[in-house]
Amino acid sequence: MSGAAGWWRGKTTPAKVEAYTRWSFHFFVVIEIALIGLPVFAQAGPGVAGWLMAMVVVHALLCGLTASRALDWTRGRRAQPVRLLWVLAAATYAVAVVALVLRKHGSGPDVDAAGSSVFTGVLAFGAGTMALAVRNRKRVLSLVAGFACGAGLVSFPLGYPGATALFTAFVVFLGGAFLALSAFFSVWLLDAVYELDEARETRARLAVAEERLRFGRDLHDVLGRNLAVIALKSELAVQLARRERPEAVEQMIEVQRIAQESQREVRDVVRGYRDADLGAELIGAKGVLAAAGISCEVTGAADGLPAEVQSALGWVVREAATNVLRHGDAGRCAVGLQVREGYVVLTVENDGAVASGSGGGGGSGLAGLRERLAGVDGTLEAGPVGTDGFRVVASVPLSGGTAADTGTTADTNVSGVTS
Repeated sequence: MSGAAGWWRGKTTPAKVEAYTRWSFHFFVVIEIALIGLPVFAQAGPGVAGWLMAMVVVHALLCGLTASRALDWTRGRRAQPVRLLWVLAAATYAVAVVALVLRKHGSGPDVDAAGSSVFTGVLAFGAGTMALAVRNRKRVLSLVAGFACGAGLVSFPLGYPGATALFTAFVVFLGGAFLALSAFFSVWLLDAVYELDEARETRARLAVAEERLRFGRDLHDVLGRNLAVIALKSELAVQLARRERPEAVEQMIEVQRIAQESQREVRDVVRGYRDADLGAELIGAKGVLAAAGISCEVTGAADGLPAEVQSALGWVVREAATNVLRHGDAGRCAVGLQVREGYVVLTVENDGAVASGSGGGGGSGLAGLRERLAGVDGTLEAGPVGTDGFRVVASVPLSGGTAADTGTTADTNVSGVTS
């Protein structure tokens, strides 16, 4: 059981929905055999019952295979199983016709009921299964109506009275329509879940792309004007040098000064990009996770904490939130910040065991965070907690003077979250 539970928890939400859908249609095989095949032993003689049961089992297994291939087709993993659909259609009508023949010529206490139940049952299950491989609603309706009309046209010449043949066609239509509707809704739900998952991944990628664009705009604003000035002054220095004018040296000195100033400004931009504001990261993480449908609770505040501590912990919040968005299957996330005995402790905990696979201790993201925290003598612990949770705990010491100055403020503004 533990292995099965771990296998199930290791799947993403779309994979869980797909597995549930597949096994539901596989269970239809058991339902068809139980509802149609088993009762014939009490209704017909041993010979007729054996033949009817064998045909129902073969038809049910063929329906299960068709359902599996059709679901693969809906997910784009294989071509539409056209040949298999024709085989299923032919087998369905063959079993139906043989069931009517055995009903007419067989023996048993209630052979008529046995043949009729097999006849209507295989037609309904056949129509419902084939609907999995059809996407258009009108085509699904035409498919079910075709099976119902076929049931009426076949049953009348093989011994059914006109009214009975019409009623049989109606029963086939209702049963086939119910199974076809179930198949159509299951595929729609599966597609919707996958589309929502793709939208969440796209949102995470857009957030990363937006940050890159912001950094690019900052660099453009810093370097654009200075590079233009450097180009103009260099061209002027070339012209003056060709005329052997002493002003060329002054122009090159100015170019050197502007280049050095540009280097300093680029370092400032990169430093600002690398420094993460903890308060802004907490607010941003809550907003982004909420937009992705993940309930996020943030406790604690960053007021009064040293800038270097805020920067290091801000990166932890950013990386943890990104992991939950891109790799997790979370529905809840809790972020807590508190001061304990001269240490600032940040805890990020979420449900969804899949997140632990991407956020494990060996991940490159967490390895980078450990290096960043090492610069401020901090530590990072990450791992699964409970049955389906994952927790990241970052601890950074406050320096002696800073702790004394800010400890009261931090304790006042920060409420703890137990780890």
